[in-house]
Amino acid sequence: MQNSKKLRNWLDAFGLDHPLVIAGPCSAETQEQVLAIAHQLKDTDASVLRAGIWKPRTRPGNFEGVGALGLKWLQEAKDQTGMMTTTEVANTNHVDLALKHDIDILWIGARTTVSPFVVQEIADALQGTDKTVLIKNPVNPDLALWLGAVERFYSANIQNLGVIHRGFSTYEKTKYRNNPEWQIPIDLQNQFPDLPLILDPSHIAGRRDIIFELCQTALDLNYDGLMVETHFDPDSAWSDAKQQITPQTLDKMTVDLRIRKKGDDKVEFNNELSKLRAQIDVIDDKIVQMMGKRMNIADNIGVLKKDHNVAILQVKRWNEILGRMILAGEHNKLSEEFVLRLYKAIHQESIGHQKKVFKET
Repeated sequence: MQNSKKLRNWLDAFGLDHPLVIAGPCSAETQEQVLAIAHQLKDTDASVLRAGIWKPRTRPGNFEGVGALGLKWLQEAKDQTGMMTTTEVANTNHVDLALKHDIDILWIGARTTVSPFVVQEIADALQGTDKTVLIKNPVNPDLALWLGAVERFYSANIQNLGVIHRGFSTYEKTKYRNNPEWQIPIDLQNQFPDLPLILDPSHIAGRRDIIFELCQTALDLNYDGLMVETHFDPDSAWSDAKQQITPQTLDKMTVDLRIRKKGDDKVEFNNELSKLRAQIDVIDDKIVQMMGKRMNIADNIGVLKKDHNVAILQVKRWNEILGRMILAGEHNKLSEEFVLRLYKAIHQESIGHQKKVFKET
């Protein structure tokens, strides 16, 4: 990676000139596997070795982790390579075992973050320790739940905190396994500007071919680190095979990723401009996606109107939309002229879609 901003808070202790990289297999499978991956990662930009020990699967019957035995493998990998270690903890027993095996960083998984009761129990179990805790976003797009989990650990006097953005579940089919919903972590950082933010591109992507672009977007948005699932033989992995990459691919990826340098006013300006433009790109992509969904609904309305021999243009409905959107525009500091131009264009596109439906036999 190219030079980066100085990382905040506990990340400064790493002494890195690039964002933090956490890497390792989705699941610890065997002692040989964990050690082999650790040795392949030790000369890359990765500073922390990750491995799932307990795997909370959506449905029973899938591989659910090797359990506490894998903590010894992580401990041995740490002794041999000098890398720090991290794993997910989902209850107080996991916390106790992780502390006994000197795991450096504990992360709270998306399924755990949704339960304030469990989060509080884990926070209480960690009170008084100097361990670093990373909190993944909840499964569903709920900023309040994510913020609540952060606040519970703050209240337990956990000083070394960070969050992991791993995307959000949706019933709609998209190119992602979990929709990134970039605006939600941006909103979280607005409330906790000093809280380190780490991207988990593996769980957002669900497949390895778009991991790089997700990482680049995260760095453009000023994220502090990446957690990337790596395996020496991804296709043979016991869990989440499609979303893992090799340590060699990770090494090349971190070289290719670009972060603007800081040092003078011009560079600082460009960094801020890049960050703001990346936010606009995310929103623009979402606008186009939502427009596509709107036109799909317009198509369905066209079918319904055709079946019932109802005219395409409904003036009363159109005037209601305009009035409502003009008021909404005023609330969001948009001029009436802009709202009218925008919605006339949207309405025209919608009419075009319905005309096409009417022409179909």
